[in-house]
Amino acid sequence: IPVWSSAYFASCLYFNSVQFKNRFGLSPVNRNLILFPLFLLGVTGDITGVCYGRNGNNLPSPADTIALYKSNHIDAIRMYEPFADMLEALRGSGLSVAFGPRNEQIQSLAQDPAAATNFVATWILPYKNDVAIRWITIGNEVFPGEIAPFVAAAIRNVNAALTSSGVAGISVTTVVAMSALQNTYPPSAASFLPDLTEIMTEISSILAETNSPLMANIYPYFAYASDPKDISLDYAVFKSNAPVVIDGGFEYSNMFVAMVDGFNAALEKINAGGVVVTVAESGWPTEGNPPYTSVDNAKAYNSGLLTCGGGARMRTPRRPGTAVDVFLFEMFRENQKQGPVEQSFGMFSPDMTPVYPLFCPA
Repeated sequence: IPVWSSAYFASCLYFNSVQFKNRFGLSPVNRNLILFPLFLLGVTGDITGVCYGRNGNNLPSPADTIALYKSNHIDAIRMYEPFADMLEALRGSGLSVAFGPRNEQIQSLAQDPAAATNFVATWILPYKNDVAIRWITIGNEVFPGEIAPFVAAAIRNVNAALTSSGVAGISVTTVVAMSALQNTYPPSAASFLPDLTEIMTEISSILAETNSPLMANIYPYFAYASDPKDISLDYAVFKSNAPVVIDGGFEYSNMFVAMVDGFNAALEKINAGGVVVTVAESGWPTEGNPPYTSVDNAKAYNSGLLTCGGGARMRTPRRPGTAVDVFLFEMFRENQKQGPVEQSFGMFSPDMTPVYPLFCPA
């Protein structure tokens, strides 16, 4: 999780067990490489997505990083801000790219169309011919919060700047966390927080108009680690062979799809059921909070999301016709993050060796 997402990280750790059950779709009784498909605007077929952060002082060079992505058959990279050296290294790579402005830049993009024009001129136009920029994320986990009211206008202004510059095929969206929802047990009861309903209705309308996904960060790990008495490990890491949550006609044997369907249900309540939910981050740490953090648990969780060799991509009970598409969090272990848990989501060590083996065959 990026350093500037640490408030969400901390809030997860301090939710009490009832709050976790409500937020993460549970009844009171009851980041080596992994390859994922992405299905977003301008992209078809199975695409691999892995997040890339820079909170480390010993990370590989941009060129070596891109080579590692390609050698491991990764097709897409999500960055948390536009890094000029990474964009240079991405030229001609064929990797699909997602990035966005830093959260503190969103208000300016919303209030000043010239700022959006400058963003496009600086970070899109110089690279558009040989870097496959597919997604611009306006805000990472800013809902709820003081930045949230500016996101819709920022998305509109960036879309307008792209259009006026003759750029097509880039989806402009935002990234939300589970903290944007309320009443998530059962998943069908989920809705956006009252203070966010108007904002999310406007954003979802834009996304529907532009055929863009809503991105969400989904972390069963935090719920399980907070309340292991009521949340089974099998439910959290895709090992349950039977339904754990029954929601009318929908049955859930893993927490991941319950969380995703919480967003689907919330979108339906604001008449945006046609907007696809794409998972912008999901992963499991290997260290820092035993026994919940471990290589075995991380491998089991990531294996549950793994799709290899054209196998069926994961779908949710609420959206059986739509694949759940995921950016895995994250590429490298980063030693400048706060604490061992945050540092250990990475699937590769800085020397580019895998933390644990979890590869799709070539």
